[in-house]
Amino acid sequence: MDKSSAGISGQYTRSNNSCNQPNGQAPSSRRGRYRNATVRQWDTLPRTAPRHNEFYQSSGTRAYQHLQCRSVNTAQDFNALIKPEIMDDLVRKSNRFGHRYDGRNHGQYASSIKQYTSAAKRPLNRTEQSQLMRLLQNFTATRSWNWRSLTTTLHSLTSAGVFTLHKPMDERVKLTQTILLSTLLDAIIFKCNQKPPARDIDTRGIANLLWAMAKLVDNGQAQTPELKEAMAELLPLVNAQKDQFIPQHIANLLWAMAKLVDKGQEQTPEFKKTVASLLPLVNAQKNQFTAQGIVNLL
Repeated sequence: MDKSSAGISGQYTRSNNSCNQPNGQAPSSRRGRYRNATVRQWDTLPRTAPRHNEFYQSSGTRAYQHLQCRSVNTAQDFNALIKPEIMDDLVRKSNRFGHRYDGRNHGQYASSIKQYTSAAKRPLNRTEQSQLMRLLQNFTATRSWNWRSLTTTLHSLTSAGVFTLHKPMDERVKLTQTILLSTLLDAIIFKCNQKPPARDIDTRGIANLLWAMAKLVDNGQAQTPELKEAMAELLPLVNAQKDQFIPQHIANLLWAMAKLVDKGQEQTPEFKKTVASLLPLVNAQKNQFTAQGIVNLL
């Protein structure tokens, strides 16, 4: 499954100057909730408004962006990902632009973590995860982030093994995981509930999010009320956009549904409706599935 999902996000998460500009439409998230934890997030309004075409980039991002252009398989490469100035730069950008910050640089950083693990052909090991978590204590998603940043970040971090529960679990790492996942899920739920509906929600992001949520559960994360709420908000989007899914999306979505049921997901009427809406697409596009897609479907 991982090979197939990487094909989707590999195109979706690649960062360049063509990323969406900050839209300034959504207010920042004041709180994220997860279990019994309440997480206060940044709510700093920008002191200076960005120019219309300004791209969020500075020299502080170069330490990890070079990883996107070459092989990543040494300790030196991982050390480039955990430099404190990287997170300092991300925090500055979020604070500077406030509710106009769309999360693009955070998404780029999450992508670089995934690219490191893809090149290493393995998820983060326990030591790497622990070192990275020291940095991610200040990595906070807000409701102002656009759809691309949210889906890129959650999919990339999940794929890289950031949220994997190792045993025994370090409590500091677990707390950071909880808070980080809380802010991401809160922003996704907010995005799905926007009125009028957010225009930037796309099928690739929907497929990547549901895959990521199934993978979270598969990696030991509990199906908390917030995680269930986020999945419930995504299911109607699958039904509404079912005719736009390509074979790879369909294979990944059905793999995710099967995995969730295997892990105890309640088969609600909306859940059953979603599966039922995807099955005819398998028949209609049966000649377009790759070998990996067929394996995922079965």
